[in-house]
Amino acid sequence: MPHVEKGMAVGLFGGSFNPVHEGHALVGEIALMRLGLSQLWWMVTPGNPLKSRTELRPLAERIAQCRHVASDRRIKVTGFEAALGLRYTADVLKTIRTRNPGVHFVWIMGADNLKSFHRWERWQEIARTFPIAVVDRPGSTLSYLSSQMAKTFDYARIDEDDAPRLARLSPPRWTFIHGPRSSLSSTALREAAKPGRDL
Repeated sequence: MPHVEKGMAVGLFGGSFNPVHEGHALVGEIALMRLGLSQLWWMVTPGNPLKSRTELRPLAERIAQCRHVASDRRIKVTGFEAALGLRYTADVLKTIRTRNPGVHFVWIMGADNLKSFHRWERWQEIARTFPIAVVDRPGSTLSYLSSQMAKTFDYARIDEDDAPRLARLSPPRWTFIHGPRSSLSSTALREAAKPGRDL
């Protein structure tokens, strides 16, 4: 895990980054700016239990690509989940909390993931481990109103104007952050890269 100091506000942005693209960089930029973070960890996962592994690029390759794209020095690219043999986000967050007492973490996800968040293993436990910042993505702006997570934790939502305080609030707390959106997606880029497709 990247080095942190007590009192820091640290964002956690996990995913397969398969491949990484400017949309990831935009989410990172928005999170750093709106949440007042000391660091943002890009946690490159060995694989997503909800997705097929058939098109998954090697972890080392994805980490190297992320480091190339992540230009802000506050972004720390890491693949510690694989080293620790962790599979589910709930276990990853529990491990982070145990190993980093006194650090204020906030889980960051794109709004496109909010729609299916209730399918994640122990999703309510995730919401109760760290506050969550949901960053707007094209076609997903209204997901914070219709998703099961948003309905279940409606009482815990704070106004996005209060986003700079989010990391230091006790979970469950979450907010939806509007901002510039990139239409790029890893799925679309993989499809475009298939033989016979125009990039």
